[in-house]
Amino acid sequence: MMNIDVNNITLNYTKLGKGNPIILLHGNGEDLHIFDPLVDRLKLHFTVYAVDSRNHGDSTKTKDWTYEAMAEDIFQLIEKLQLKKVSIVGFSDGAIIALLLAIKHRNLFYKMVLLGVNLKPTDFKKNIYKSLVDEYEKTQDPLVKMMLEQPNIELEELKNIETPTLVVSAEHELFYRKGFKDMVKIMPNAKLKIMKNHDHGSYIINEAILYPDLMEFIE
Repeated sequence: MMNIDVNNITLNYTKLGKGNPIILLHGNGEDLHIFDPLVDRLKLHFTVYAVDSRNHGDSTKTKDWTYEAMAEDIFQLIEKLQLKKVSIVGFSDGAIIALLLAIKHRNLFYKMVLLGVNLKPTDFKKNIYKSLVDEYEKTQDPLVKMMLEQPNIELEELKNIETPTLVVSAEHELFYRKGFKDMVKIMPNAKLKIMKNHDHGSYIINEAILYPDLMEFIE
């Protein structure tokens, strides 16, 4: 485990392997260890940085619960570690962070992989959104509130992202399929992969199922 001070907080991360850098960003309420099986494979080809986002894992707990702040954290990490030709794999919240970075910093990434990403809370299927509302009423969990209110990315903001991008959706996803298709249609260098017989997290959480696809796409 390693620590780095960025954006007035401390991020916890691991660094394993050798080769061009690749950053792995987990989803809401998780930590970097969801990627352990994947890291074991990727570290044979890349220098892998798996990061605990703010308010997650062993990173600093703050009162700022915004994807914009989380994105700035990762940008400063990249700058501070002087990472070049860096690729990024983001799952769910991690994919939102990656997308915000790609919008703001057009040439930041060599390759980008977005797993189960949404642009707005309205991308959730209606029954899923209702279950989140019910959960928040019971728990008042700020992480759930984030998902109910954020992100708020306009589809048009994606049209200038030239980074080669792999967008991945599960067959049984939390979000409507149309959102993924619209993203790939407007991004000039994006393609869509549907994970058959999987749900939002089953192909990535504590799994290395995506390893062959990631290797083919990034290399």
